[in-house]
This record gives sequence, structure tokens and C-alpha cells, in this order.
Amino acid sequence: MERVAEGLWVLADYEEKKGEIGKSVKCLEAICQSQVSFLPIIEIKTRLRIANLLLNHSNNVNHAKSHLERSQLLLKSIPSCFELKCRAYSLLSQCYQLVGAIPSQKQILNKGLELISTSEDGFSGRLWYCNFNSQLANALTIEGDHHGSISALDNGLTCATQMCYPELQMFFATSILHVHLMQWENESSVQDALNRCNVIWESIESVKRQQCLGLLFYNELLHVFYLLRICDYKNAVQHVDKLDAAMKSDLQRRQRIKDLTKELDAVNESLPCYDLSYRDRSSLSAKQTHLGEQLNNLTGNDREFSEPKYFGSARRTWEDKLELAPPPIDGEWLPKGAIYALVDLTVAVFNRPKGLFKECLKRIQSGLQIVQEELKKYGILDGVRVDLQHTAIWIASVYLMLLMQLLENKVAVDLTRSEFVEAQEALVQMRNWYIRFPTILQACECVIEMLRGQYAHCVGCYDEANYHFLEASRLSENKSMQAMCCVYAAISYICMGDAESSAKALDLIGPVLGVMDSFTGVREKTSVLLAHGFLLMRQQNLQEARNRLAFGLQTTHNTLGNLQLVSQYLTVLGNLGLALCDTVQAREILRSSLTLAKKLNDIPTQIWVLSNLTAMYQQLGEKGSEMENHDYKTKKVEDLQKRISNACLSSHHVELIAKVKVEAHQMSEIDIKRAISGSSMRVDLDIPESIGLETTSPMTSSSRLMDFDMGRLRKRKA
Repeated sequence: MERVAEGLWVLADYEEKKGEIGKSVKCLEAICQSQVSFLPIIEIKTRLRIANLLLNHSNNVNHAKSHLERSQLLLKSIPSCFELKCRAYSLLSQCYQLVGAIPSQKQILNKGLELISTSEDGFSGRLWYCNFNSQLANALTIEGDHHGSISALDNGLTCATQMCYPELQMFFATSILHVHLMQWENESSVQDALNRCNVIWESIESVKRQQCLGLLFYNELLHVFYLLRICDYKNAVQHVDKLDAAMKSDLQRRQRIKDLTKELDAVNESLPCYDLSYRDRSSLSAKQTHLGEQLNNLTGNDREFSEPKYFGSARRTWEDKLELAPPPIDGEWLPKGAIYALVDLTVAVFNRPKGLFKECLKRIQSGLQIVQEELKKYGILDGVRVDLQHTAIWIASVYLMLLMQLLENKVAVDLTRSEFVEAQEALVQMRNWYIRFPTILQACECVIEMLRGQYAHCVGCYDEANYHFLEASRLSENKSMQAMCCVYAAISYICMGDAESSAKALDLIGPVLGVMDSFTGVREKTSVLLAHGFLLMRQQNLQEARNRLAFGLQTTHNTLGNLQLVSQYLTVLGNLGLALCDTVQAREILRSSLTLAKKLNDIPTQIWVLSNLTAMYQQLGEKGSEMENHDYKTKKVEDLQKRISNACLSSHHVELIAKVKVEAHQMSEIDIKRAISGSSMRVDLDIPESIGLETTSPMTSSSRLMDFDMGRLRKRKA
């Protein structure tokens, strides 16, 4: 009977290579369903093989789970088979996580750890110990037990250190850093975790570091998330550049592999031809060998990425995976497509405040293309209803969140450039995606309301802007988001110009001023100082306004590097200089502000600066300069009014500014809620940005204060 089993195994392998997965499974199930009993070890290996196939090629998790549970029962009666027992525990753990049975997952992992504690299986046993601790940490994170997760990861790190395995140490060190970034109890603990990653990464040989592409992306992205959180944009740039360079290098490598594969396929097709001469056949054979060697070198010495040897995961080809750790550890963070889209998003985020909008939009479009292609694989298309399989929910949610954040950045860029119709289109896309997937995209609801407020503010609908900003503040649980929305609303109230609105603005600004030093970084601080300084100027408290604004400008310049925010600070300070009759300083400040506003194509700020300059030239009696500025300002005002008029004529305008919250039918999607209930890897990306619009005179000018929260980036291991 052993030979019968071996024959069916070979046949199953043959059918799998042909892509006939159903036939392959039937070959294996014939062993399990046979009327004649096979040895338990044969049935165990067969059921593990079936489970692997089902997990790799289908959504039939429950069927795979049944085979694994049967294997586990059979293994109880066998005293040895350490490797098979560990493999069964690992696969079963992942099945439990896929169906949301986290308590059962923790129980099976603890059994695996107990097995290892009683065995003496050396290096292999330690690798399985790392595997189980990694999975246990993820399960604990899903339940919100961050301390327990860090403890499990620390156990894995200690084991990897004892093994003298720096790449495995780096996997656990970065995972610990990720949990600290989610938890963020205090900055010092996060900094300690970051420093440990730096030390371990530097201990890995340079050549090996280049081979650990998954760890490189993971480590660099975590550094970027941390530096964005503390608003250290200057130091973050080097990490963004490393990510971009690594992605471009890998894309070139992938293209080279595709070209070589195409060339090798052509050679393979030509070799069987009977009419080839001996010389031509020898030449083709040599070329075949050479191409094969080149491919092996580029793909990692012919590593079999598509077939997990020890654990079940979605079957993908080699180019889709960015592994973080060796088998048997399930060490992948995100699929390569998601990582590439995330790098595009990160580059766009850093280019936007600098005014590099052409490159920014290019990267946003690149990221959107990647995300849309990945969503198509799950049948998620515009206007097409789809019922997601439970096992696809997590990965779909990753791409949907990336899609929303890319669109969010596009709205911000378009508003800054006064491209209101384009901003409308992107914002409507965000709204429509939220209506289709309200549970997965629940965190985006407040962001959509905030962006509706920004749009309304830009087209002069201040009352509607206030409604949406305050609604966004109520919807968010994030203290930073709440504070920023209050600042945005305050700016809109100031722009309304009456005493009652100014009082409401002060009511909103006051609480934020009181806690501005409690936030991590200076994003909230610089924004509220500009808003308060602007309000003080409107209230004729000029000296106090100057002090507030000067301090805020210095902080903005030293930390954020946000050109639009700097431009707005300079414009208000220039306005103050005129009010204080300091025309010499006002002239220099306003010219600097105009230069920045032109670079950003920020038409409202340009109009505001030109209004101030025209008033200054009028005071100084410089008629030529006054007329020149007045004419230029008139052209800009006409341009802006035309853009606003086009936006107001759009069919989307009324629905975007309407004082009605976006309503989505909250379906009872139990599976979806269970799949995304635990934010196992969550990072907030806080990116500063500015909005605003034109004004009629220097002393009644409004600002385009805007700080941009990219939203919540989630990571859940499925």
C-alpha cells in the first residue's frame, strides 16, 4: 500500500504542476477515503499536503482545517514525528486565524511551544520556537494585548540571538518596533526599539543586507513612520530615498527576469525541432544553460517562492513576495504590490509640502495603478458588487486603505493648486468607495468629512466648511485629528469676518492652545499658532500676534519644511508689518511669501500677498509698482473665480458641501468585522499641509491653514 500512496503522491504533484489543483486534491483524497487502511504516517502526510493545497489555491479554509485537525489527532498516538507535529500546529494556527478563532489559535500555539520545550531537536526546534512565538505575537496583537505580543517577540529575539542568526534577530526587532509604534506608550521605548533595529541591521554583512529586501523595506518604512510621527521630516528624507531606490532597483531586476524568461522560453521551444543542425542545437543548449544560470542568480539561486514548504499562505509567484524571515516562519508583512504602492504614497507625501506636485501626482497615479490592478484580482472594480471571501478580506482591506490614502493626497494636491474640479472627482471616488465598503473603510469616514470641509473652505463656503470640520472632529477618536479639525473650523470662522464668528473661533482655538505641547511632534502646535496669530491680528492685538507668529514660523521652518505653511506665516507677518508701519521688513517678507506661493501654484495666497504689496506700494506712493501688482492681482482673481465657478457648476458641488454626513448602509458583515476587528499593525502617518483662499484686502485676509492627516494605515496578518 505504501507504493500505491507514493504513486498517488507523484500523480498529485504532476497534476499540480499542470495547474490542475482539483485533480491533485482528488488524488490525495483517494488515500484518505480508501476502504483499505494506510499507515497513520502516510495519512498524516497526505492530509498535510491537502491542507497546503487548499490554503495555497482556494478559499476552503474550513476543509483544510478539518484535515489538519484529523492529522493532529493521528499524531497524538505517534511518539516521534517532531517535524510533522510542528508543521500541523503551524498550519492549524493559521487556519484558526483565517476564520477569526483567535482563542483556538493561541491554544494550539501554546501546545506547539510545550512540544518544543520537551524536545531536543536542536536548530530545527529553535526555528519552530521562533515560528510559534511570531504567530502568537500576532494573535495577541489582534486581541489588543500589546504587552503580551512584545513578550512573545522578545522570546523569539532571544532565541534568534542564541542561534547567532542576525537576519532572524532583525525580523523580531522590527516586529517589536512595529508593536511599539502601534502602542506608543512613550517615545523613549519606541526610540529604544528603533536603536536596537539600527544596531542589528548594521551587524548584518552588507551583501546579506542587499539580499534581505523584505527586511530592508520593513525597517525603512518603520523608520519613516516613526520620524513622521515626531515630525522629524529632515531625517526621514534619507529613509524615503532608500525606499525609492530599493523599489526602482527591484523593478529593474524583475523586468530583467521577465526578459530572460521570455528568451529562455523561446530557446526551449526551438530545441525540440528535428531539423536543427548539431551546431545549432549545441549553441541553443549552451544558451539555455547560460540563461538558466542568470535566472537562478537573479531569483535567489532558484528558491521556490511559490510553494511554502512549512506553512499555508496564499499562493503567489516569486515576484509577489517580500519575505522577512526564513521557513518555517511566516515572516511576510505585506505583498510586494502593497509595499510598492506604499512607497509611492510615501514619496508623494514628502514631495507635496515641498511643492513638487508634478512628481507627486506621478507617484500617486503609479500607486493607484498598482492598487487597482491588485483589487481586480479580487473582482473589486468600480460599480461592480462583490462578496469577498473571508480569507480575502484582510488583503483587500490593505489595498482599499492604500487606495483611499492615495486619493486623499490627490485631493490635497488639487486643492493646493486650486484645481477644484479634479479635487471633486477624487473626493467623490473616496465617498463612493466608502459607501461600498463602510466596514473596512470605517476609519476613512472622518477623513472624508475633513476633506469636504477643506473643499468647502476653498470655494468660499465657510459655513458648510465649519459643519464638516466639526463633524469630522466628532467622528474621530484620534486626539490629533480632533485638534486639527477644530483649528480648520476656527480658520473658517475667522474668514466669515463677524464678531460672533471670531468668538466661536477663539472657543475652538483656546482648548487646542492649552494642550498643544502635549502632542507628539509640532504639527498641531504650528497650525494652532498660525490660526491664533491670525485671529489676534484680526482683533488688532498686533504685537502679541507677531510674537505668536514669529515663534510658529521658526518652529515650522526648523522642523516641518512645509513651504505652503511657511508662505502663509510670512504673508500674515508681512500683513502685520504693514499694520505696524514697518514697510522695510514687510516688503522683504511679502516678496519671499510670493516666491513660495508661485512655486506652489497657490493662487489664493498669491492674491493675498499681492493685495498686501499693492497696499504697501500705495502707502509709499510707488504708483508704478502699485499698478503692476494690481493688474497681476486682477488676473489672478479672475483665474481663481473662474476655477471656483467651474467647480460650483459641477454636479458634485452641491452634494459635497451639503450639511449632510455621508451615509453608508452598515451591513451585518460579521466575517468582515471579525477579520478586521483587531488592528494588528496600525500606524498613523501625520503629514502637514495647508489650504485657504483669496481675500479682498490686507487686513481682512484669510489664511490657507491646513494640516493633513493621511489616515490610518493598517496591517493585519491573515
